[in-house]
Amino acid sequence: MEDAVNDRPVWTSQPDLASRRFGGTVMWATDELFAEKENLVNPWTPAHRAETFGPKGQVYDGWETRRHREPGDDQAILRLGLPGLISGVVVDTAFFKGNYPPHVSVEACAVEGYPSAPELQDAAWETIVDRAAVAGHIENFIPVSGSKRFTHVRLTMHPDGGVARLRVHGEAVPDPQLLDLGALDLAALENGAICTGCSNMFYSSPNNLLSPGLAAHQAEGWETARRRDDGNDWVTVRLAGAGVIRFAEIDTSNLKGNAPGWASLQGSDDGGDTWFELLPRTRLQPDTRHRFVLAGTRGAADVRLDIFPDGGVARLRLFGALSDAGRKHVTSRFEATS
Repeated sequence: MEDAVNDRPVWTSQPDLASRRFGGTVMWATDELFAEKENLVNPWTPAHRAETFGPKGQVYDGWETRRHREPGDDQAILRLGLPGLISGVVVDTAFFKGNYPPHVSVEACAVEGYPSAPELQDAAWETIVDRAAVAGHIENFIPVSGSKRFTHVRLTMHPDGGVARLRVHGEAVPDPQLLDLGALDLAALENGAICTGCSNMFYSSPNNLLSPGLAAHQAEGWETARRRDDGNDWVTVRLAGAGVIRFAEIDTSNLKGNAPGWASLQGSDDGGDTWFELLPRTRLQPDTRHRFVLAGTRGAADVRLDIFPDGGVARLRLFGALSDAGRKHVTSRFEATS
């Protein structure tokens, strides 16, 4: 899938596993005197109003610690909203120009359950970003290699300063013990689905379609540019695992003047080489959650959503049951990365 913005690493098109939109949280920080640690996982682009001062100084949309006068570093622990494989991190120092950290490092760990921040101090942390130089007022892209599933990350600033956002891009890997493999949303990011291609993502990422919860506004869905030809827009999804889809939900909530006029769904069981019909071209209404019964019994591993001619969709839900092959895939993927 092509990136929405030129000159950005391909892995930034993957979901931000740490985003507050997916339930990510900043559990603990050594210090947050100037700006709150919780800002690190805000899903929106950092904002700034110059000469906006509070009791502790300039107000920043980020995490900022006091100046060190003794040796030491500042740290923050984040719990990922979507545990999974990490492809890269973005250390965004937007608007931190004279107060950003010169170096950072990132560690990660995988733990079961819901440990507290003090309990995590003794976890088996692994370094995924060794002490790396960063610049101010810029997105610092740092690729990560590895094939292990993580649930938490720890950001260290050497020695102190401010970071606006920490984006942790990758693919979600769910724990199959926490899923009902016979009845689940096969297209949910949190269950392991991912968008693999699309015709256009001018306004927003197609992975928004697979996000948890309802979209709060238009920007939380997938929206394409206006077409000026005879074609139509589309997106492909690799399901959490192969399975039979019983119900499809195409949600156009918040899209009132830019919803598609029609949509169709196709499935594939051979990686997209051939497609078969799941839902014929069907009329849609603006600002509506549409639920459709799919009568077919043929299993699919990939799904293609076509919208006619263009527009936006807030969410795509594909409810069904994993096949034996799909169950094996979900279970073996978790085991291979744990």
